[in-house]
Amino acid sequence: MTGGVASEGGRLNAVGIAGAVNAGRLSAVAVAEEAIARLASYDAVQPQVWISRFSPDALIEAARAVDARVAAGEVLPLAGVPFAVKDNIDVEGLDTTAACPAFAYRPQASATVVERLIAAGAICVGKTNLDQFATGLNGTRSPYGSPRNAYNLAYVSGGSSSGSSVAVAAGLVAFALGTDTAGSGRVPAAFQHLIGFKPSKGRWSNRGLVPACRTLDCITVFTDDVADARLVDSVVAGFDAADPYSRPLANVPVARKRIGVPRPDQRAFFGDAQSEYLYDVALDRLATMADLVEIDYAPLQEAAQLLYGGPWVAERTAALARILAEAPDALDPTVREVVEPGLDISAVDLFNGIYRLAELKRHADTLWDDIDLLAFPTTGSTYRVAELQAAPIALNSALGFYTNFVNLLDMAAVAVPAGARANGTGFGITLIGPAASDLALLDAADAYITAADIPPPPPLDLEGKMETVKLAVVGAHLKDMPLHWQLTSREAKFVGAFETAPNYRLYAIANSVPPKPALVHSDDGASIALEVYELGVAEFGSFVVEVPAPLAIGTVTLADGSSVKGFVAEPRAVTGAEDITALGGWRAYIAQRA
Repeated sequence: MTGGVASEGGRLNAVGIAGAVNAGRLSAVAVAEEAIARLASYDAVQPQVWISRFSPDALIEAARAVDARVAAGEVLPLAGVPFAVKDNIDVEGLDTTAACPAFAYRPQASATVVERLIAAGAICVGKTNLDQFATGLNGTRSPYGSPRNAYNLAYVSGGSSSGSSVAVAAGLVAFALGTDTAGSGRVPAAFQHLIGFKPSKGRWSNRGLVPACRTLDCITVFTDDVADARLVDSVVAGFDAADPYSRPLANVPVARKRIGVPRPDQRAFFGDAQSEYLYDVALDRLATMADLVEIDYAPLQEAAQLLYGGPWVAERTAALARILAEAPDALDPTVREVVEPGLDISAVDLFNGIYRLAELKRHADTLWDDIDLLAFPTTGSTYRVAELQAAPIALNSALGFYTNFVNLLDMAAVAVPAGARANGTGFGITLIGPAASDLALLDAADAYITAADIPPPPPLDLEGKMETVKLAVVGAHLKDMPLHWQLTSREAKFVGAFETAPNYRLYAIANSVPPKPALVHSDDGASIALEVYELGVAEFGSFVVEVPAPLAIGTVTLADGSSVKGFVAEPRAVTGAEDITALGGWRAYIAQRA
């Protein structure tokens, strides 16, 4: 698409589209035609992104109406911008299913937020898939299929706003509406290198939203950049008397001088060393913006437990009471397992939970006396679709470790990209502030992204690519060495020459043919030169099978603090071996022998 409406990576850009259409450099019809082509192309990859869509003819007709308004002199904030809507939010002309066919109905009007977007010139493409009744953070709980991470189809998209996040990540629309009760508007953003803006409760109207937890729900937006999130907010924010939970909120400034982060002993990454490393990198970047203040995460985590481990489960149950009574088999088995226990929660349980939450909120409110905002990992890890399906509740709970408390404690949040894992999936951090700090959080997100200089996302996975593994080699597998062919025969890709962290020793193994080194972790060590290669998972597995004792494949820490798989050695490897650490690497040793 031309005219500056596609950002880096091919995603559509709302600010660019609206500016070009309003200026007459581009027609809304041309934008719609390009969107239709993108949709048709991506349907071959992931048709399960969508539950329903308007026909191409209907999209062109809507675009012509926008062009006519612009020609008549209107300046439309979202002129011609294609967008998607999570299918628990009403759109006139399309059924609302909440990913449950037995629940489906045809709304008489669009939700307030959708009405405001269309009035501003945006064009609704269709309704996106979701974890049924917005119950889940992973994207696998839908009878319409499981949308997958656009950057690695083996991995979850995140949920419950799964289809909306993929639609933006894949460049099918410029922005998409999601919802967020426990993190559904933030987790998918992190996994797919997006901005996920969760406004303060009541800032955006919930009229026309199928409730999950009515007192906590927020409609959210996924965008490619902060400017688009700010533009959408400027259009849809505002009091709506038709929504009993809408409230007028004056914007609260945030100084951005002190950023709260969880204490190191309270951080959880669930075995994901890459996420831990990327969060440390993000903290280094944040430290250039403000003072980092370590906080006690325990009270926030206790509040988070009330959502699924306390009486707020009953609020989800209340929202599904009719279908639980009349058609319980229509529910996804995991969703039913989550919400059914709410039938046994008493009013006494609920009031005790309310009292405890009030105490925890009072504590949370005092945090803002010492810090200006929080910066947490959005999630501690990610998972393959197969892994989530095998352990649907336990792994989903891990995804909500850093997100579940935000709405319970009446906070605003924006998820921002913070790097990519080796498998292409995104890692993100979330900036969190008190209610009504929305615009200040968007400013902080802009400042962080500028300071962080995050590389663009990797290429989309359009063919179900195999996950790759980075492997460090230190000896006979180096380029031009005797065993290098074992890498080239597996089409290993050279990543680069690096050094280990300064806590390794290198030995020449005695009587090894061809000569081989042993890399051993040691507090009394040095940095050792190595090369890193990238292999497919199957190729990596076949390579590991051929590694002879006393060598092994373990985890090697590089000088920059990141970790890769690599050659290590059993203790017996150093028996009779020559310590060559002082040479700094295997090549120097081979040159000395020559």
